[in-house]
Amino acid sequence: MEWFSDPGSWLGRLVFQRLLAVLYLVAFVSAARQFRALLGSRGMLPIPDFTARVPFRLSPSVFQLCYSDRFFAGWAWSGAALAAAVAAGAADAVPLWAAMSMWAVLWAMYLSIVNVGQTWYGFGWETLLLEAGALAVFLGNADTAPPVLIMWLLRWLLFRVEFGAGLIKMRGDRCWRDLTCLYYHHETQPMPGPLSWFFHHLPKPLHRVETAANHVAQLLLPILLFTPQPVAGWAALGMTATQLWLVLSGNFAWLNWITIALTLSAAAPLWAGPPAAPGAPPVWFEAVVGAAAVGVLALSYRPARNLVSRGQLMNTSYEPLHLVNSYGAFGSITRVRREIVVEGTEDAVSGPGTTWHAYEFHGKPGELRRLPRQFAPFHLRLDWLMWFAALSPAYARAWFLPFVARLLENDRDTLRLLRRNPFPDLPPARVRARVFRYRFTTWRELRESGEWWHRTAEREFLPPVSRSALYGRR
Repeated sequence: MEWFSDPGSWLGRLVFQRLLAVLYLVAFVSAARQFRALLGSRGMLPIPDFTARVPFRLSPSVFQLCYSDRFFAGWAWSGAALAAAVAAGAADAVPLWAAMSMWAVLWAMYLSIVNVGQTWYGFGWETLLLEAGALAVFLGNADTAPPVLIMWLLRWLLFRVEFGAGLIKMRGDRCWRDLTCLYYHHETQPMPGPLSWFFHHLPKPLHRVETAANHVAQLLLPILLFTPQPVAGWAALGMTATQLWLVLSGNFAWLNWITIALTLSAAAPLWAGPPAAPGAPPVWFEAVVGAAAVGVLALSYRPARNLVSRGQLMNTSYEPLHLVNSYGAFGSITRVRREIVVEGTEDAVSGPGTTWHAYEFHGKPGELRRLPRQFAPFHLRLDWLMWFAALSPAYARAWFLPFVARLLENDRDTLRLLRRNPFPDLPPARVRARVFRYRFTTWRELRESGEWWHRTAEREFLPPVSRSALYGRR
């Protein structure tokens, strides 16, 4: 039916689905490589402990029914294999019902991980991946033209992601309104990238231009998504450009990339050639898509109300399937960067000659001469939570002592999350943690010292603790 299908969006659907499948692949690989230390049977926040206190109806997951580390690993690697197949075009090489099943399985498999992921999975890009993945189920494949309703729901999702982020900023920190937030943000963001030092040292007038451009991209361009082409497409391309700027300036897991996938779904008609002539969609497919669209619109009430609320919430789910959510980020900006430096010593008793050796993380700033690396879209979960812990110990209350306990044991899975273990042969006798104030060096300091960071000690985060003392405290 003509009203149901939008042949001109075939390229937008293709780009969106393939990029989304790649991001599913990254998410499953990230889960497979990090879960044992974070969520495994001997992890910092074990899944069996979580499922013992949280019922299935509040957090539906296959791991509520059965859990073992081997089962989780098989689940995550199987999800990665399916995502790789879909990214390579498998869903376009099978019948429509099979393609929908592939996307539904990817969504259900990742939902099972997120719903037992606890603090480690408490980020907006987890629910964004699930919401986008749920819509992908109903986009069809090469056998059918893209459904108009679902293509518009992708725009509705993109609108909430960008407009929600814009509103949370305008309602939040004053520096967003006076255009000074980016005087600080490149330096104090959770995980700087290799270009963040250079972005931070841009002239302040350019930082003000950056901030103003952000407001245009998040508060004006999303409204234009609902206008006819080519206006909607050019608005989406403008949002793509700002997302690529964020990709260059920091590490935000797959948040920017999934937003780019959404923008390209709206922008692709600008340069899409004549589509192949797909067959008429089956009646059952029209019925399923119609029901899905009605369901999404019904579930959109609370997220839409949240957008106009003075007490706007960011990155919030309203039901355990994470089908329609609220988004937003950086309503407030940290002016000073603080980092927790974790150190160990071989000495059982402190003294003037005690030598402390620092553990180094992959993404979190530590060593002063080390330029930050690019990891996104891969998500380093422990590194991110260490940034939150430096803001307030409350963010680390559940997992930091278990983390230290595993350092005192030289736990293999935990050490795999780190870049450098200073005790490769025997575990340390004691571990401590201190808070340092970090800042980017100036151009002159970099030339003279070769250091990208300068730091000064501020306070103790955890006093020196031994394994016996820690287990006694717990």
